[in-house]
Parts: sequence; C-alpha cells; structure tokens
Amino acid sequence: MASRARNPSLASLILLSLLAVASAKVFFEEKFEDGWEKRWVKSDWKKDENLAGEWNYTSGKWNGNADDKGIQTSEDYRFYAISAEFPEFSNKDKTLVFQFSVKHEQKLDCGGGYIKLLSGDVDQKKFGGDTTYSIMFGPDICGYSTKKVHAILHYNEANNLIKKDVPCETDQLTHVYTFIIRPDATYSILIDNVEKQTGSLYSDWDLLPPKKIKDPEAKKPEDWDDKEFIPDPEDKKPEGYDDIPKEISDPEAKKPEDWDDEEDGEWTAPTIPNPEYKGEWSPKKIKNPNYKGKWKAPLIDNPKFTDDPDLYVFPNLKYVGIELWQVKSGTLFDNIVITDEPEHAKQLAEDTWGKHKDAEKAAFEEAEKLQQAEESKDEPADSDAEDDEDDAEEDSDAESKLEEAEEAVEDAAKHDEL
Repeated sequence: MASRARNPSLASLILLSLLAVASAKVFFEEKFEDGWEKRWVKSDWKKDENLAGEWNYTSGKWNGNADDKGIQTSEDYRFYAISAEFPEFSNKDKTLVFQFSVKHEQKLDCGGGYIKLLSGDVDQKKFGGDTTYSIMFGPDICGYSTKKVHAILHYNEANNLIKKDVPCETDQLTHVYTFIIRPDATYSILIDNVEKQTGSLYSDWDLLPPKKIKDPEAKKPEDWDDKEFIPDPEDKKPEGYDDIPKEISDPEAKKPEDWDDEEDGEWTAPTIPNPEYKGEWSPKKIKNPNYKGKWKAPLIDNPKFTDDPDLYVFPNLKYVGIELWQVKSGTLFDNIVITDEPEHAKQLAEDTWGKHKDAEKAAFEEAEKLQQAEESKDEPADSDAEDDEDDAEEDSDAESKLEEAEEAVEDAAKHDEL
C-alpha cells in the first residue's frame, strides 16, 4: 500500500527552522543552573545606604517545574543591581535577539521587570542606576498609569524611548519578552512568542531627525476649499418661523384659590418652553461639491537629516545587567538569551515557558485556593461585640487607607523620577 506524501512546503519550513536553530550564534544564555553565581556579580550600589536588596535563587512559590530556577528579588523598598559579562561582540550585519522570562509573584504595583545590555568596560561592583547602558528592555508597572514594555535605545549620548505603546502583562505568572533588531533597522517586540509591536527604528524612536518635513514655505492656495459641508442654497425658511415664541403660558397652570387680585396683583400663568420652537433657523447642510479635503503642506527633504546606515548597530556589547527599584519584592528572572537567530530564542521559550506554563497556572490557582481557605479559617465568628469593635475601628481603618494611598503616590513619584 502506498504511503501518503508529506506536505513538501511544511517539511521545508520545518527543515529551515531546524537549520536556523542549529546555525544560531548564541552570545549569552543563562538558565540559572549550577554555577550561575560564578557568572554574575552582585553590585555594591546602594549598599552604604542599606537599600541594596538581596536575590533569592528559587523557582518561586508556584511553578511548572521546581528544578527550573531563576533569581528573585526578596526585600521590599530596595534597589537591585546584578550583572554578567560575556565575550564582546557587535551586531553589525546581524539580527540582534534579546529575550528573557519574568514573573511578578507579588502582584507588582510599582517596580520594573526589565533587563539592560551594556557596552564597553563596566565596573560590575559599581553597576547601578547611573551606569550607561545600550538597551533597556522589559515590563514596567507603577500604579494605574504605567503598565508598559520599555524599549529604550542609547544613541548620540541620549536614552531614547519607543514612541509606540506596548502594554505588558500584569498577572502573577511567567511571561517571555523578546526584542528583535534587524540589520534593515526594523524591529519586533514579542510577548510569549506573539508579536505585539513592529516597525522601524527610524520612525518609532527619535534617534534621527525625520527624513521629510512639511515645507515651511508652502501656503494654502487662496481658492482652496476645505469646507466639507455647506448650507443648502435651495433650503428656505418656512413662513412664520420667526413668529414662533420661545416660551408659552403653561396651559396646565391654574390661578390659586387664595389669590387676591387687589393684594397680589393680576395673576398670570407661568411660562414653559414652547415645544414648537426649534431655535434660530439655519439652512440644512449638504456636501460641498468643491471640497478638496484638508489642506496639508507638501513634504520636502529635511536638510537636517543625515542618514546613519549603522543606526541599528551596537558595536561592543559586553554585559547583561538587571537594575531595579521595587516597592514590593517577588520578581523572578530566568532564561536570558542573546543571539542572532529568532528561531533559537523562540525554541528556548517553548522548551521552558511553553512546556511548563499550564502546570504553573494550575499551581498558582491551587495556591490561591489554599490562601483563600486559610483567610476564611482565620476570620472570627460574627458577634454583636465584634460589630461594635468594627464600628470603633472604622475611623482608624480609613486613616490607615489614606496613609497607604499617600505612600502609593510617593512611590509612583519616586518611580517616575528614577
């Protein structure tokens, strides 16, 4: 019996994918397995102020694989800084892929989950918030207003933020963030192997002046008609329209029985809006047959623009660093990779996050159930005495909530400043 032939195009795609993964150049890959401490240097930044947070080596409170560990922030209201060195390289003529996974177990309300790539020589023991970086990428959450993915590129001595909005994940599960920069100066941002944003370094960051600008010498032609609608010249005001009063006497009103014309004066009925009155008359609008659209100045070449064919290039990448401020600790980083092949990063995500995400979600849901059960068990039985105590404590609770709100505002302000 003859066997069915496989789909040749599908087989070719699979083969090409396998070849791409096999030929990938991996500049750095960290799964935080045995010996990871030898590859990473904890910074002394903020240590003298007793504000340097400690890292825990753990798989977290809930996970899909207890053996897959990462590093997790462990202290509230602390700064964190840690970095690892890799052989220096340039991404010239190469695709740059930067990817990692992050999980916020603490219901993060103000803090970052981003990682930086640094160039040149860095004193890793002094690595901190003021250290110059080449790329900063990852989620950032603070309050209700900031829930986005940072993609910041250092160019011409300035840190340039992406102009497009890229919302980040805000739950308490692991998610994978991927940033791809290509030699044609295009980029993609992925979350959990799904593209969330794409575009060009030219248009989505203010790295260079725009190629085209509006002609400052151009003026709208005098005969340019930009009125989309005009009054209908055929529409005529109905006869007697102006005679319709705005208000009329209320036909339902009646003179009060105790009204005395001699003492109170002649009684007149109160007025009400006239339902027949339609306002000041104006002719109806019709499409303007001469409408040319909104006038726009023509674009011309920007004399201040000078192209940079190496706009996408970071010539001496050498370190990966995590530098954060966190109000609540509990953010866990894992499976960091820097490569020139998106398929390799995609496969790493599938082999780690992809394999364990369902089990992790189930573990999280079970942990939530246990926590709710414990909280229910600890709740005291209802009683009149307890109701009285609740009433007495109500004002105190209100003050406490106000203080918490004020602290949250201060944290947000501090976060924005950082």
